[in-house]
Amino acid sequence: MVMKIYKLGEEVLRKKAVPVEPAEITDEMRSLFEDMFETMAEADGVGLAAPQVGISKRFFVVMADDEVKRVFINPQIIGTSAELTDYEEGCLSLPGVSENIKRPEKVTVQALNEHGKPFTLDADGLLARIIQHEYDHLDGIVYIDRGDPEFAAKTAAQFQKRLERAAKKEAEKARKAASLAAKLAAKEARKEKTHS
Repeated sequence: MVMKIYKLGEEVLRKKAVPVEPAEITDEMRSLFEDMFETMAEADGVGLAAPQVGISKRFFVVMADDEVKRVFINPQIIGTSAELTDYEEGCLSLPGVSENIKRPEKVTVQALNEHGKPFTLDADGLLARIIQHEYDHLDGIVYIDRGDPEFAAKTAAQFQKRLERAAKKEAEKARKAASLAAKLAAKEARKEKTHS
């Protein structure tokens, strides 16, 4: 099932996510991971963190250029390389925006997999970058926070406007629906009167 992806400006993206309890790692959660992979593929992404689908929990899914589906529950980055690289990053929560971001070339991460089994992974290149990007989401950080502050402020303002426009549209839609419902109810009431 394709899920809603939350956009910059929505509160859940700025919250620090809470750890997953071992008892929560069930078939239901594994089915949620599959929904996240489907959502990510549908949106043409390579990683998706729980806060991006409205869940303030510490897990994310990744599928880099090696096409391997990876689930990281309660991840911890325990090592990064001194060597940094630049890469133009984008994010499913900030559609249409990208920026060059400097990050460590390699990371070592410890996490639980979808079955609750602990693992350690040494990653470099694109996979290392995706892990760092998604890990940031768990701490309420979006990639533009790591770039040019002016660009970040401008982008945040732009997304805030989009949210306000969408909320206005929704309110207008609800007002029209309520007005239509009231008209139909009045019509029914008049019909009832005529027949009684």
